[in-house]
Amino acid sequence: MTTPFSGTIQRDGDTVQGDWRAPRQMLHDQTYDGHASVHDDSMAEGLGLPGAPIEGPTHFSQLDVLAFELFGDEWFITGCVSSHFENMVIEGELVKAFAQQTGAHTAEAWAEKENGDRILTASLTIKGAGTLLSARLASAQAKTPGDLFIIDRLEIGMVTGPDDATLTMADRNGDLYPFSLQEKLGSITEPCEWYSDSDSSPWGHPVVPSEMLSVMGHRGGSHLPVRGPSVGLFVDLEVLRYQPVLVGTTYSVTHEVIAIGQSKRVESYWTRSSIVDEHGEAVADVLLHQGVFKASFADYPTSIQ
Repeated sequence: MTTPFSGTIQRDGDTVQGDWRAPRQMLHDQTYDGHASVHDDSMAEGLGLPGAPIEGPTHFSQLDVLAFELFGDEWFITGCVSSHFENMVIEGELVKAFAQQTGAHTAEAWAEKENGDRILTASLTIKGAGTLLSARLASAQAKTPGDLFIIDRLEIGMVTGPDDATLTMADRNGDLYPFSLQEKLGSITEPCEWYSDSDSSPWGHPVVPSEMLSVMGHRGGSHLPVRGPSVGLFVDLEVLRYQPVLVGTTYSVTHEVIAIGQSKRVESYWTRSSIVDEHGEAVADVLLHQGVFKASFADYPTSIQ
């Protein structure tokens, strides 16, 4: 099998691993609700974090190259990466990704830093196989969220959209993602000719990297009534394809709230963003669990922070 990726893969039986990579931070200038995000150094410091974390979806590109090694072209047709983020990565730190095939359509994956800290655990699946986040979502849906003060206006089943979800090569993607696909490809950890070359792509158009599916789903925001100013961070993320997602093709996205909860530090909510083509056919789903730091909300009751 000829690979469109330029990186090298090491294989040991059913286990594959990529190269050490230094992911780039591209959200220093991200803003929402008129303020900087957790990816800003000063904001991160104010929340007691060791630095501004690199956006979680960035690491999906290191999983893409492994998934292609295991599943071939089918990865870009029905591939799904389903991930729980465990530790942050700060720009300058090195990351390596690993995957172990567990079935014809399934693999377990993880990524870690040089010190051995695991940054994420994930499942890589094709053709509709079960995913890592299905159990985590079911657990969240079974719990009573308790008293909420930031996401108290959210309701299960709340829907927003549709919004434009078309990704072009040159256009920037708004305040939430202040970079273009072309700029992203200039620093992506795993270069792939199919991401930019129509002639080499099996579908006659460049194909969207897994990490950019999240951008497609959320670049315009979900327009949900989350109180602010407040600062959030991704906890879990899954991107699932039903067909190849192509650059420059017309799509739209709707968002649905499917779970609400909280932990000691955050209130959190799950959304499913459904991307469809101009004929209304399903193209991809983006399942996102994001937490909102209680300490970032000025009116949060101090007695329960």
